[in-house]
Amino acid sequence: MSPEKNNAGEFLRPETVSLLANMELRARLIVEGFIAGLHRSPYHGFSVEFAEYRQYNAGESAKNIDWKIYAKTDRYYLKIFEDETNLRGTLLLDRSASMDFCGDPSGKGVTKLRYGAMLCAALSYLMIKQRDAAGLAVFDDRLGEIVPHRSARRHLFRLLQVLENVTPGGMTGISRALHDMAERIHRRGLVVLVSDLIDEPEEVISGLKHFRHRGHELVVFHLLDPIELSLDYGGEVTFVDRETGEKLRAQPWFVRKEYRRSVSDWTSYLKRRCVENAIDYNLVTTSTPFDQALVSYLGKRGRMG
Repeated sequence: MSPEKNNAGEFLRPETVSLLANMELRARLIVEGFIAGLHRSPYHGFSVEFAEYRQYNAGESAKNIDWKIYAKTDRYYLKIFEDETNLRGTLLLDRSASMDFCGDPSGKGVTKLRYGAMLCAALSYLMIKQRDAAGLAVFDDRLGEIVPHRSARRHLFRLLQVLENVTPGGMTGISRALHDMAERIHRRGLVVLVSDLIDEPEEVISGLKHFRHRGHELVVFHLLDPIELSLDYGGEVTFVDRETGEKLRAQPWFVRKEYRRSVSDWTSYLKRRCVENAIDYNLVTTSTPFDQALVSYLGKRGRMG
């Protein structure tokens, strides 16, 4: 890996971005830093701006083939009209109390909620930069604030304002919120869920399948703190359930092996069920540089294109 790539990764680390003054600056830094690094990524040559043409596939109608392009390139391309290219992207951010967690004892890390808000801000910036219509909903056990889909530049500031001011909510109710939101989105598009998915796994999958049933593409960012994967604590620890207040004292070393096995089983199950239902599942930790998280999104976006 080149030093340039290392520097880019460090520049886009969550704890660095979180120090910036406002969400607009953070979003712009993440996206522009990410785009600047694309030439060093596996997506070399992939433009984040929409093309006006799409390569013709055998069996498709020939009525929209651009014959002038064919004469110049000897390849068949279809003319794609604006209403066919513009995407409707819906960002769903979990703000339940469990998202208000940071396991970094130094205090330099970011909570899952803060990371998720910054990731959604970057995705909003990227979508509107691509002239897509972006919408947002935040939820805990029910839907909270909903920002409707718009593609205008000024709409970005509304999205960023909501994300800047999002605060932790109450109990988790992912399935209920997903079912409710699926009924509200009438035009097919891309749905991006950012959540720690701490809920009954099969109910989460049920909510996601509701979107698939209605023809949406889904990207899931399963967001966890690194310590939630490792339970890498030393000495006796008092664990507090952020949603119920319940406390439990334990020796992490005594249960660590079984805990890690259970977490691995849980994430593997979610990934397998998502794959079975053509849902793009991405496990991301709050220590992951934003460019890595965005590559997951862009990969999905590229396959849709």
